[in-house]
Amino acid sequence: MSARESGLEDTGIQISEATVSDFFALLKPRVMALAVFTAFVGLMVAPGVMNPVIAVIAIGAIAVGAGAAGALNMWYDADIDALMSRTSKRPIPSGRVTPGEALGFGLVLSVLSVITLGVLVGWLAAALLAFTIFFYVVVYTMWLKRSTPQNIVIGGAAGALPPVIGWAAATGAVGIESLILFLIIFLWTPPHFWALALFKIGDYAAAGIPMMPNVAGQASTRKQVFVYSLILAPIGVLPWAFGFASGFYGIVSAALGAGFIWHAWKLLVDKRRVEGWEMKRAKALFAYSIFYLFAIFAVLLADTIVLRAVMSAGN
Repeated sequence: MSARESGLEDTGIQISEATVSDFFALLKPRVMALAVFTAFVGLMVAPGVMNPVIAVIAIGAIAVGAGAAGALNMWYDADIDALMSRTSKRPIPSGRVTPGEALGFGLVLSVLSVITLGVLVGWLAAALLAFTIFFYVVVYTMWLKRSTPQNIVIGGAAGALPPVIGWAAATGAVGIESLILFLIIFLWTPPHFWALALFKIGDYAAAGIPMMPNVAGQASTRKQVFVYSLILAPIGVLPWAFGFASGFYGIVSAALGAGFIWHAWKLLVDKRRVEGWEMKRAKALFAYSIFYLFAIFAVLLADTIVLRAVMSAGN
């Protein structure tokens, strides 16, 4: 029954037609999954043993906070999302969720996540979560994204903070180890998103977003992607170099870094195109970059679990 048929439209009362799946889509579940996973690794790698119930609450609050940031990002970016093929079917531009609903949803989840994390886990972790939401929504989404081709370089700090939050939740402090995990994600972000921007350059041009390929050109972007890959590869090995991962992690992370460099090199030297902007090498690097980050954190997590099991057995 429609609002008019129920008589509610005449009273000025509107009933949302959004479904649960629409609101879930506002949370950017794939981005949220990455934040949750890296936060969980940061929590697990941290020294000491955390109460399992508190750990679950911490990860849950971080997940809600990450989703809240995604909802607020979609609220603000609804105008440009409608112009890009990659985002035009999101809940707001497609009309399934109103901007007001998305804004309220994001604000409520933001406050809920930060307060929950602060009261039940620790206020340092809560402060870091609040800063992450603020940085992603205000600094990146509202300012950097539309004003500078360095948007994703600086804005990448927001996506790199979850392991630091997880570490802080477990220890009540920020250790050098968590900052290394931050650095891995921070340096991974530009080549990951610039690879996407290369084969979606038309979308960003239509929306007026100054992504690096649109501003500096494709050749310059390819070079910068390669330079970042050269920096990222050795940084990925630092957990072993700083002693909080085994030699096995060191070997695997070095191999993964070499794979990243190889893909970036092929992107740099292979100028072939497939169907206009759809560039095969850029797509390959984009896909590999996702695999790289999940793999390197998964190996670190497994490495930590095995090392602790061995130490426990030895005691």
